[in-house]
Amino acid sequence: MLNKYIEQIKPYILELFKNDSSGHDISHLIRTMNLAVEICRKENGNEIIVGIAAFMHDIHRIMQNETGVFVAPKDSLYKVREILKNTDLSEDVINKICYCIEYHEIYNWNGNNVDDINTLILQDADNLDAIGAIGIARTFSYCGANNIKMYDETIPLNEENNYNESHYDDSTIHHFYHKLFKLADNMNTKTAKEIAIQRTDFMKQFVEKFLDEYNGVN
Repeated sequence: MLNKYIEQIKPYILELFKNDSSGHDISHLIRTMNLAVEICRKENGNEIIVGIAAFMHDIHRIMQNETGVFVAPKDSLYKVREILKNTDLSEDVINKICYCIEYHEIYNWNGNNVDDINTLILQDADNLDAIGAIGIARTFSYCGANNIKMYDETIPLNEENNYNESHYDDSTIHHFYHKLFKLADNMNTKTAKEIAIQRTDFMKQFVEKFLDEYNGVN
């Protein structure tokens, strides 16, 4: 059933995301959707709600790229609803999809209180695609697209700082310490945490090797 709806909305999503080069492209949406469905099956989520929300969760980023002005997920919901009108989804299901999208970047570890399992699963799937081998590639892709330097050795590396967008300004490598290394401990579901631990270990090995080579160590 999910595949039916994805095929109906895919042409609209492909058109929206065709020019993205920041790591928030169609392949990210597909991977996030697949991860979300996998987690759903183990954590009692709704595959249709979470799958569709995952496939549409970054429309706000495309809007932001077009305007150069910050766009919150909530501000993209009118576009989400316009696209979903081309399906036979009920208004109730569409509302739940929109809820997931609106709150998927509102994290409990920042002192908020999101308790909807579908939203929590979408958060986990989105964050899983930010770590591991794919996460490394996407981080460098995003920073390259935004003219952020690869590494700045004059700024100490530590995990004490909490993430915000300004930390990208330090360097790409700093982003691993400020956010990506912390995600495994902040996953909402047991399923996602197990995946995240493995992916985080790989990232730490990569960054260690990167720093060795950057500093001229064989």
